[in-house]
Amino acid sequence: MHATLPLMEISDFPAIRRRQTETLQVNLGYKCNQSCLHCHVNAGPTRTELMTLDTIDEVIDYLQSAGIKTLDITGGAPELNPHFRILVEAARKLGVRVIDRCNLTILFEPGHEDLAKFLAGQQVEITASLPCYLEDNVDRQRGKGVFDTSIRALQLLNSLGYGQPGSALQLNLVYNPQGPVLPPAQQQLQQDYKHRLSASYGIVFNELYVITNMPIQRFGSTLVSKGQFEPYMNLLKNAYQPANLETVMCRSLLSVDWQGYVYDCDFNQMLDLPLDWQGRQRPHLRELIDADLERNPIVVKNHCYGCTAGQGSSCGGALGA
Repeated sequence: MHATLPLMEISDFPAIRRRQTETLQVNLGYKCNQSCLHCHVNAGPTRTELMTLDTIDEVIDYLQSAGIKTLDITGGAPELNPHFRILVEAARKLGVRVIDRCNLTILFEPGHEDLAKFLAGQQVEITASLPCYLEDNVDRQRGKGVFDTSIRALQLLNSLGYGQPGSALQLNLVYNPQGPVLPPAQQQLQQDYKHRLSASYGIVFNELYVITNMPIQRFGSTLVSKGQFEPYMNLLKNAYQPANLETVMCRSLLSVDWQGYVYDCDFNQMLDLPLDWQGRQRPHLRELIDADLERNPIVVKNHCYGCTAGQGSSCGGALGA
């Protein structure tokens, strides 16, 4: 695996600061039942890192003490953490909005047959990766048979009320480009997705999130191997839009890794760029229970151009859509 951080150390990305934290994004571990080419986490079936119950208890304490509005649970496949449901139930009891970043195929893995009903019962918002509405493209990026399984999972979620008009059960899909290019306009692509999935499979959903591929981990390493890293970085830089700085997710989101250490965003977590707070080398969530992070400087490198290029990109899709 090629390291990409050394290629971005000298950065001219502008300095920015945090605002009030509204979203806690928690990575429950890097274990996943898939190995996707675009994965910035480098997750897969052989990864063993999983958040312990003690650290999950610290996450719950922070949710309550900091008055967090949204818990964004990610991985790997976060549902593979044996304590996933404990965290979801505790957060919902606190009145926190919970998002599960689900790869869809996990719904049919052994031992998870009741997962969809659990998520619906807890009114968990599902943000599901479906990088294309065409079978060949999805299977090329995520593995043979993934598209068919994903379609069955979406139909199952629809049957439980997810994505249906008037339902409180939110179902959002995520699109990533196939290679080192900027994603298309979010609103137009969303219309295409809704038409194709409805016409071909009877599937409905709420929103499509268009996310730019970040030049880090597995995707970044592939760019280096193919001699495409520098051209892709130039593409991101040339498409930089200063207005996107106002709404980048790192201003109001705090990222927590599987051990409880804290970062400004999930991408910084994958590059091992911890939160810059009071001179601590690697701040832990337990240290931040009563901390005021507003106006705290955000750690930036050149990968940040991925969030500010063109229409912008965040875990909630395009910034300028």
